[in-house]
Amino acid sequence: MNIVIAVSSALMAAACFGIGSVLQHEAARQAPTRKSMKLRLLLDLVRRPRWLAGLVLSVSSFAFLGLALAFGPLVLVLPLAATDLLFALPFLALRRGEHLTRWEKTGMVCTAGGVAAFLAVLPLSAGVKLPAAYDWAPAFAVIVGTVALLAPVGARRPGWTRTAAYAVCAALMLALLDGLAKGTVGRLRADNLEVLLHWETYALITVGVTSLVLSQSAFQAGSLAVSLPIIDTLEPIGAVAIGIAVFGEQLALTGWELAVQMLGAAAAVTGIVLLGRSPLATL
Repeated sequence: MNIVIAVSSALMAAACFGIGSVLQHEAARQAPTRKSMKLRLLLDLVRRPRWLAGLVLSVSSFAFLGLALAFGPLVLVLPLAATDLLFALPFLALRRGEHLTRWEKTGMVCTAGGVAAFLAVLPLSAGVKLPAAYDWAPAFAVIVGTVALLAPVGARRPGWTRTAAYAVCAALMLALLDGLAKGTVGRLRADNLEVLLHWETYALITVGVTSLVLSQSAFQAGSLAVSLPIIDTLEPIGAVAIGIAVFGEQLALTGWELAVQMLGAAAAVTGIVLLGRSPLATL
C-alpha cells in the first residue's frame, strides 16, 4: 500500500467525477425522455460536446480511482472518492456566477469532517488481493437482483421517484464496478496482459456500460439534488461492503473506534444531504 498515492488519486477521482457529473447532467436533461434506459440514450448524448467533456472527466475519474485502488483498500478509497459534491457545488456556483450559502458551506464541512473522522481510525488492511469467483456470487446476486427489481419501478413512475430509482440502481452498479476495478487491478499487477484471460475484465466492461446507462438515465430524469446525493451515499456504502465481504478488508477494531466511524459516516451523509438540497443542484 501507498497511502499518499491512494488518497491523492481518490480525491482527484472525486474532483473529476463531480465536475463531469455537472456537465453530463446538463446535457442529459436535454435528451428525449423516450431514450431513457436504452443504449440509444448514449448515442444521442455522444453527439453533444458538453456531455463528451463530462465523459472525458468521468473516464479520468475512473482512471484515478483505479490508481487509488492499486495502492489502497476499498474502505479507504471509496469514502474519499464519494466527496465529489465538494467539487460539484463550487463548480456550479462558478458557472452561474453565484456564491455558496452558509448552509452549503456547512454541508461541505460536515462531509469533509465526517469522511476525515471515518478514515482517522480506519485500520489499514490490504485484505485479499485476488478473491475467487465464488466470493463474488453474493455481491452479484444482491446488486443485480435489486437493480432488476428497481429499474422497472423507475420506468413506470415519473418525477422524483424515477430519478431516485435509477440513482439507486446506478449507485449499486457503481459500487460493483468499484469492486471489479479493485479485482482487475489486482489481476493486472499479478498477471500483466494475462488479465485479458480472466472474467473480471469482461465483467468490468459490462458493469461499466450498464452503470453509465443507469447514471445518465438518473441525470436525465430529474435534478442533481435527487440523483447525486443518492449515488454519493450508496456507492461508497456498497463498495465498503464489497471490500469487507469479498476482499476481507476491515473497519474499526474496537468499540470506540467503530463509534467514531459511525458518527463520521452520519456526519458525512448529513453533509451530502445538505449539499443535495442546495438550490444550485435543484435544476
